[in-house]
Amino acid sequence: MSDVIKLFQYNTLSALMAGLYGGTMTIGELLQHGDLGIGTLDSIDGELIILDGKAYQAKGSNGKAEVVEVSDDVTVPYAAVVFHQAEVIFKQRFEMTDTELKRRIESYYDGQNLFRSIKIKGNFSKMHVRMIPKSAPNIKFADVATRQPEYTCENISGTIVGIWTPEMFHGVSVAGYHLHFISDDLTFGGHIMDFTITEGIVEVGPVDQLDQRFPVQDRKYLFATFNIDDLKEDIEKSE
Repeated sequence: MSDVIKLFQYNTLSALMAGLYGGTMTIGELLQHGDLGIGTLDSIDGELIILDGKAYQAKGSNGKAEVVEVSDDVTVPYAAVVFHQAEVIFKQRFEMTDTELKRRIESYYDGQNLFRSIKIKGNFSKMHVRMIPKSAPNIKFADVATRQPEYTCENISGTIVGIWTPEMFHGVSVAGYHLHFISDDLTFGGHIMDFTITEGIVEVGPVDQLDQRFPVQDRKYLFATFNIDDLKEDIEKSE
């Protein structure tokens, strides 16, 4: 029997939307559960990118995008990682928008109610990203997102990593694609808004189980009151 492939998710996107930004799990602990994934850092300071077992932070600094490798002692309030194992691999040989490529990827799905891991290494004629800026916890995520810096880079090579989430898990994560990008030279990255791929290799990995962990020692989380309708609206605004 083959090993079970688990998607490990720490906390929920809804908790993040509600302003629970304090990091409560270390990068070192997180990397024990996966080598590919996405998330954010303590105080929602930029975008977390997990690629090939290493953690990177993408953020806007002094009007430009910046990527730095993250040490094991840095903490996260939210992240999702998996030991990615490609089940479907195909080469994208001609230019496509992100919408067109996502449609092609979904043609390989055997049903719509399972998570998938996504890895796309290629060349991109356009990559449009954003980075959530560091914030105090008393400001709603959706309000912070209105002032997030956005950057566009043309003719860049790099890797897209992320998770596809079924609709019924919306709120636990964001339904559909949650994708981050990091360039090959480790100088540009972030949460993907849209892109155009020139050519590349697309990998889609299966997920058999969801391992959901919660910040059980965090009193703010334990006693927070969530308005689910508002949270869903905020997710739509922010993502």
